[in-house]
This record gives sequence, C-alpha cells and structure tokens, in this order.
Amino acid sequence: MELILTPDNPSPPGGFVASVRAADGLALRVARWHPPGFSLGTVTICTGRAEFIEKYFETANELLARKLTVVIFDWRGQGLSARELDNSRKGHIDDFTLFERDLEAVALQVLEPFCPKPWFALGHSMGGAVLIQQARAGKSPFERIVVTAPLIGIHGLRYPNAARLLAEVLDIVGLGGAFIPGGGETSVVTKPFKDNVLTSDPARYARNANIVGAAAHLGLGDPTIGWLNAAFRLMEQFADPEYARRTLTPTLVIAAGGDRVVDTGAIERFAVRLKAGGLVVIPYARHEILMERDVFREQFWAAFDAFVPGTRDELVALEAAQEMIEGVVEARV
Repeated sequence: MELILTPDNPSPPGGFVASVRAADGLALRVARWHPPGFSLGTVTICTGRAEFIEKYFETANELLARKLTVVIFDWRGQGLSARELDNSRKGHIDDFTLFERDLEAVALQVLEPFCPKPWFALGHSMGGAVLIQQARAGKSPFERIVVTAPLIGIHGLRYPNAARLLAEVLDIVGLGGAFIPGGGETSVVTKPFKDNVLTSDPARYARNANIVGAAAHLGLGDPTIGWLNAAFRLMEQFADPEYARRTLTPTLVIAAGGDRVVDTGAIERFAVRLKAGGLVVIPYARHEILMERDVFREQFWAAFDAFVPGTRDELVALEAAQEMIEGVVEARV
C-alpha cells in the first residue's frame, strides 16, 4: 500500500500506511500519523463517497497541530481498498451495514494496538451516515463523533418516493451493479470547476483533481443502483424521529447552508432530535466543508474545537461558535 503525493498536496510527515482485512476478507488501505510528543487522543476520518485518504492531508495536518493522532482509511469500494465489483470505477455496496465491517477492522487492527484514547471520529457525507448508523446500533468505539453534511437525505429530489421505488425495483431485477440512470465512469473530481457543487474554493478543487490526475485508479464514477437503494434504505431509517433520539454517542452535526448534494433541511430535523451533541449550520458553504474556502473552514474548526476533545462545557462553547459564525459570515462571504 502507498500514498499518492503531488506537489500541491504533500503528505503529513511521519505517516504509516498499511493494509488491513475486514471480517469478510476485503483489503482496506489505512494511514495513520502521530503528533510530536504527547497525544490528546485519536481522530479517525471517515471519508465520503468517492473520496480517498489523500484528500484529507490538509485536515490531518490541522488535527496533528491540535496534538491529535490521525487515522484515515479508504472504505471498501473506493480509494485503494478492494472493490465489490470488477469495474473499479463503480461505487457499489449492497447494504450500508457492510461498511461497519470496515470500521470494526480499523478499530481492531489499527486503533487498539497503535492509537491512544480517547477515540473520536470525523465523518463526511456517506462516512457521517455510517458513523451514525454504527452509533445507533450501540457499536461505536468512539467517545464523540463529528459529522459534516451527513447523508441524511438527498438534495433536490422532486419525487423521492418514486425514486426510492425505482431503485428498489431495478435492484431486485438484477441491475444493482449497473450505474444509476445517466451515470458513468467519469470521476466526480475531474469535472470543470464551474460545474461543481462540492466547493467554492478553486484551489482546493484543483488540488483534488490533480491527485486523480496523478493516479487515475483513485477516481470513482457515479454510484450504482445497488448503492443508491442501500442509501435510500438507511435514509428511511433516519426519517424516523426515534432513530436520532436513540443515538446516544455524543454527536456534533455540521451542515452546509449552500449544500446541493444532501438535504440540509433533513439534516437539521435529524440533528435537533439528538439527545447528546449539537447542530451547527455554516451559511453559504457547499457540500465539502473541509474542502471549502478558509472563511467556511474556520467556522468548522471553531465548532470542532468546542466539541473535541470535550474537556470544556461543550454546550456553551458550541453556542459561542454558532454566534461567531452568524456574526461574521455576512461580512466575509
């Protein structure tokens, strides 16, 4: 296993890269870094759909500066981890519970032997949804979870019930491994910047495109019908008010006000039902908050620092962070 380095995206120093195997035998790529001196704990970064370890080098450096050990891995089916299908460009899964095997493998083979506690998780989009799912099942090894733009609902679906039924029917008749209608192999990070809905930061968008340009095998196309059907099943569970209320791991949800990938309204409805944690909405930010412009990323870090490692009164700190966001964003966007 290796890391792909580009001139504008060097790896944090002193990393370790390894392959671990999930319970069903699939190989997963994992990287970890330790801060100089002592560590306040470990943050495991759980990436979104079609993402890979290298996209989070900048975030890893920022966590290391906070004296936190960092672990990042590629989910099954993406990055340099093993694929579920022969076509490596297809983002596929039959059920999101399979991703829990990946989390369990990382916890057992990387966190347990090498990483100091307390353990925290930082998940984006699909990764955030999987972390919530695991926490709801009472299986989470993490003391606190931070999720950015989690996949609670899909943005802009005019007929969600019809879309859900279509995906289910196509999956049942054996088309689960096909791309979604209209989908293909083109990597989502190589589309022209002007057409992207992920970030308003051209430099960070170009940086991520350069990574795929240097290693095309990292790129992933559109999801499969099976992936979409599995996502719909999980989102249907999230819609149940009791789901959030019975998710007991303290969870900070950070939503993007300008998101055109996931449904910010659905995220807000879910987050306010959580018994432990909080909700912060960053106005005008697009879906990939950690790949956004500094004005948005600063607001993310204010909220994160108020919640992790949790040695302060997080409710007061989160309220202060939200007030700061609302107070400065109009002047700086």
